[in-house]
Amino acid sequence: MLRILIITGEASGDLHGASLARALKACDPTVEVAGIGGSAMREAGVRLVEESGEFDVIGAVGPLMVFKVIRRFLAVRRLFKAEPWDAVVFIDHPGLNLRYAYFAKAAGLRVFYYIAPQIWAWREGRIHWIKRRVDHVLVVLPFEKAIYDQAQIPCTFVGHPLLDAESPRHDRDRLRQSFGLPSDGLVIALLPGSRKREVELLLPVLIEAAEKLAQWDPRARFLLAQAPTINDRLIELLVQRARIPIQIVKERAGDVMAAADLAWVASGTATLQAAVIGTPLILIYRTNALTFWLACVLIRVKWIGLVNLVAGRTVVPELIQWDATGERLYEEARRLLEDRWAYDEMKRGLAKVRAALGQPGASLRAAEIVLASCRA
Repeated sequence: MLRILIITGEASGDLHGASLARALKACDPTVEVAGIGGSAMREAGVRLVEESGEFDVIGAVGPLMVFKVIRRFLAVRRLFKAEPWDAVVFIDHPGLNLRYAYFAKAAGLRVFYYIAPQIWAWREGRIHWIKRRVDHVLVVLPFEKAIYDQAQIPCTFVGHPLLDAESPRHDRDRLRQSFGLPSDGLVIALLPGSRKREVELLLPVLIEAAEKLAQWDPRARFLLAQAPTINDRLIELLVQRARIPIQIVKERAGDVMAAADLAWVASGTATLQAAVIGTPLILIYRTNALTFWLACVLIRVKWIGLVNLVAGRTVVPELIQWDATGERLYEEARRLLEDRWAYDEMKRGLAKVRAALGQPGASLRAAEIVLASCRA
């Protein structure tokens, strides 16, 4: 019986870990899957050895967070030696997972990395760490494979797991009905992010833009997709200041985007989610001045949005830092909504991005590679 350990770091990784666990068990019902994750992995039948925590190592951290990170390092190192694992699969969250991979390799484990670090964007030197610590990289973006091939690191493009989670053919009328919305009329989706600081910085901007758009079109309705990692009280405090009604929807980001004519999305995987669904979007992002300055120094790509990076051109507008204002967001939204050709051209661009992400079945392909390697 094979024993696989899956290690994630935050909410999105927990979902991908759950999909991978189900695929592993579908390929081999006898396989035992354990891991560090959350509720999604538990529901997928993973034996959780520890709950995942969201320990971001970018930027300043306080003494309590440093203590928690050190404690997690020691616990993970003990875990690698405690049981006879056939393989460990790290998912995303490179700030900690690449360091955990050092201990996994030192313990003699077979190491896979699923949803690889974005070395093409910043800190390209990490590829040397990966070469020493990872046996096989499973990438989900089509342009990533060439990078690992050039470095002579075993790598397979498995497609993007979003293709298994989202369909481009949602029943929009049914979804609108489920949200109590009319089938006609303008609907805007607000996705302010999955981290507390993102929401604090971006949601007031989204609300300001929504208020301006409501003056332009009084029939417009607004759906806010609340991530499971965001506290209810934070959302309520920010939304109650709005001068227009904003409907909060929990843990149904895909449905919210599918019901909308246009989505305002914090930079991240949610932009690709919108592309898979086919909803036109405007990307927005803002951070503190120091972090933004460091990003300008370190990041080597022309765009920050995954949609534009996959397309290799500007498909969706990116409103970053100083441009991330309510006025600019309103102007971009109105331009798209008034220019039908531009709106339809974006939809065509999003369809090409979806096609570039490969075929559904990413988790299954990843599971097959992991199991085949363990049996070799």
